[in-house]
This record gives sequence, structure tokens and C-alpha cells, in this order.
Amino acid sequence: MDDQERVIRITAPAGGLSGQIDLPSSKSISNRALIINALAYSPYAIQNLSDSDDTRVMAAILRSSDAAFDVGHAGTAMRFLTAFLARTAGIWDITGSQRMQQRPIGLLVEALRQLGAQIEYTRKEGFPPLKIYGTHLRGGLLEMDGSISSQYISALLMVAPTLDGGLTLRLKNRITSRSYITMTLKLLEQAGIRSFMKNNEIRIPEQPFLPCRFMVEADWSAASYWYALLTLAGTGEIRLENLRRSGLQGDETIARWFEAFGIATREDGEALVITRHQKISPSRLDLRFHENPDVGQTMAALCVGLGVPFHFFGLETLRIKETDRIAALQHELARFGAMVTEPAPGELLWDGRRTAALEQNPPVIQTYDDHRMAMAFAPLALITRELLISNPEVVTKSYPRFWDDLRKVGFLVEEQQPREE
Repeated sequence: MDDQERVIRITAPAGGLSGQIDLPSSKSISNRALIINALAYSPYAIQNLSDSDDTRVMAAILRSSDAAFDVGHAGTAMRFLTAFLARTAGIWDITGSQRMQQRPIGLLVEALRQLGAQIEYTRKEGFPPLKIYGTHLRGGLLEMDGSISSQYISALLMVAPTLDGGLTLRLKNRITSRSYITMTLKLLEQAGIRSFMKNNEIRIPEQPFLPCRFMVEADWSAASYWYALLTLAGTGEIRLENLRRSGLQGDETIARWFEAFGIATREDGEALVITRHQKISPSRLDLRFHENPDVGQTMAALCVGLGVPFHFFGLETLRIKETDRIAALQHELARFGAMVTEPAPGELLWDGRRTAALEQNPPVIQTYDDHRMAMAFAPLALITRELLISNPEVVTKSYPRFWDDLRKVGFLVEEQQPREE
């Protein structure tokens, strides 16, 4: 462990969990609403906008009068802004963190070039940084691989109404995270944009945006950590404010998945209340994450914590996130004695057996500059009673108040001097 790393010690409370949590707003909805608002020249402020790092970066850039931007780790901002700037008059430079410069963007750039965009790679071909010469773009028919990243597709869909003749996207192969594409289309609809989707083809005619008043709901990805916490605590009740079953977020599926762990979800005004009265778990869990890969880490850590063998599918995009999440999961779950394999690309498999020689006491979790690694593993303190997490500040990317919220329900979260593994 690097001597300069900040480390926190998490000590779990005894007994069940109860409390009221103000979840962060959805950054996926927030970031789309920001781009749509900018395209609509909307005078209306977005209500309940996310305070995550990703959204702060996006909002700051859209307000900026500069021509050079650094998105840091914000992958959504990199993809969405590349399309937005390509059709915005000016000469723009956009870069990101070292990890961002390793995350591919070639498919999106090539698609935009087919629409007339002028984009150059300033270092490595196919990767940021980019120099973008904003110009008027023409529409037409585009064919794209739908199995890579839905953010590429959403980036194109949001600018589609501004293209000459609109845009028809024909997606080849299995579409990854279709729910995020559906989210984009529903938010565009709120801004008056008509779209037509049939099978793997999406058509958006050229048309004007109508300014609208966006209200952002709470984030289901953030809710997943509370479902896991309540499951591992055994009993209790958590009220999750501003969380809805609106159908906008694909991660909403977890409410059904957690029924197998004895978690009930009910509506209560402007919140959802989750309770666990039955201490049950499946004997084995087989899940497909094509529509909600962001909760893959939550479910893998939960299953190892409970000793539930699993076989997960549809996690191909985890290789190109903030870190290589497949490799990170394998390495960190080994600290709990679990040897997780990848039998095929995008799959994770664990047979339920533990290797005692690999276990740490207490476990020291590395986060790899990845917010979801920190939050997916934090609930396991309820199994080990305490664990250490390095670089805990990574949670600001999507859930800045996460550690404070843990304290609200009885966890002790305190600074710990770095120590050797």
C-alpha cells in the first residue's frame, strides 16, 4: 500500500439496520438532462441535480467560456461532450485523467466523422485527448456495434434532432445496457423530441427541442448498496428518499432480485422503504447484467459475503470502466478467500468455496480510483465486523455523502494510518 494513500477503518454495528437515507440524485439522468438543456437553450434550472463529481464536471464545462476541458475520470462527460462539441461552432480540446486516456472512444469518433465531424486524436489513435473542430453535421443512416457502450449511442441520440435530416441508428449485435438508451429516449421525449425504435433500429427526425423542467430522481445504483447492507445486517428497515419505480433506470431491477434475499420494497409517499424480516438466501445465483452492469460489483461482493455461489453474465463493459472491474473484483474478493474466475468474456463464476490462506483479517480493500469498488465492498464490514478501505474519497464520483450515511445507521468510519498488506 502506498504510504500516501488515505485509508479509513469501517466498523459495523451489531444487530439490524434502520434509518432514513437521502440518496444522491441519478447522475445518469442528470448528465443527460444537462446536455438536453444545453441543446434546447433551456432557461429552466434542473431540479435535484446530482452533486457527483461527474455531474459537476459536466455542468462546469457547459457553463464555461473556455475552449479546453479536462473531464478527469468522468467517462459520461467525455462521450456526451464529444458529440455535443462536434456540432458546436468553435475549436475545442478535451482530455481527461490518465485512466480516461486509456478508455477507447474510437467508435464514437468514427461515427461522428461519418456525419461530417472534424475530430483529431492529439496523442494515441482511438483514445482521448481530442481536438474537435465544431461544425454543422449532416444526418442519415449510421450502423454501429451495439455491444460496446450505450454511452456512445446516447451521445449520438441526443444530438440527432439537430442534424440535417435527423439520424437513423442501426445497431449490430446484442445491445448492451439497452435500458440506458431507453432512458435517453424518454428524457428526449420530455423535451419534445419524437423518436421511433423498432428492434435494433432507432430513428430520430430533425426537429426543435422544447425547453422543459427536469426533476431528477434518486439513483438506483446508489440504492443497491443499501439493499446489500440491509441483507448482510440480517434485519431492519431503511427508508430511501426520492427513490421511485419510474422505469427510467435499469438498475431498478434489483428490487426484484433482492426478493430472493428476503428484502421487501414498498412505496411510501416520495420514498421507497426496504425491509428484511426473513433471513433467506438463494442456494445459487445466476444473473444477467446486460441492462444494469453498474450493480455487478454490488452483487458479486454480496454473494461472497453470504457464501452464495454465482454465475454472472453480461459484464463485458466492466473491462473499460474507471478501472478493469473484472480484474479488480477478482483481486479484492480473493481477500475474502474467494477465487472468482472469468470462464468467458463478461462472465464471473464462483463455486462458493473459500481458500483460507488468501483471507485477510481485517481485509484491506484497494479501490483502483473506482467509486463502485469502495461502495460495493463497504457492506462486507457486516461480515468481517471491520475492514479498511484505501482512497475512500473516490465515492465523490457518484455518492459524495456515502461515508456520512453509513455513520447515520451506526457504522464507525474513522481515519486509519496506512499500513503494509
